[in-house]
Amino acid sequence: MRPLAAAALVLALPAFAGPRDDVSKPLKVIVNNVRYGKDLAALKSFAGEEQGRFLLGDDWARGSDAQRKEFVELFHQLFAKIAFPKIRKNFENLDTVIYDEPTLTGDKASIASTILINHPMKKQELKVKYDVVKGPGGYRVIDVAVLGDSMLQGIRDDQIRPIMKDGGWDNLLKLMREKNAELKDVVLK
Repeated sequence: MRPLAAAALVLALPAFAGPRDDVSKPLKVIVNNVRYGKDLAALKSFAGEEQGRFLLGDDWARGSDAQRKEFVELFHQLFAKIAFPKIRKNFENLDTVIYDEPTLTGDKASIASTILINHPMKKQELKVKYDVVKGPGGYRVIDVAVLGDSMLQGIRDDQIRPIMKDGGWDNLLKLMREKNAELKDVVLK
């Protein structure tokens, strides 16, 4: 192969990214952004509409466009304010993240990873599985399961369903606004 042709091939390699690269890209973005305190940027890699559909089930369609939009905004703010500081603490000693090959089903994919935490006192290995969906801008995260426990399923079953049963959309959004106000000291950057 001629040197010029070899150079052109090397430069073109990123264009030949495989499924693992496409699916793992938003995960890498989230990990790096959360790790370095760029929470608002991390939130852009989450699929809010799909999360809302999962969390609210049939009630999602019963909400108005304004209610659904406010739910996604509040859910992401609350998630970032509550979960990201804990995740950031774990990532202080992040060593490596290894991604498996994804399982693709139409516009959705699942991909598992192993996160290695190299703490001076204790090394940890976390098994994490992500469910993502492909949209116009690439893949975005719907759900994360740590040790087999779905983040969204727990939130749906333990919090959203009881709230919706007691007062529907108005009650849910009211309680989410109140919780967000309680966390006003947690500033997202």
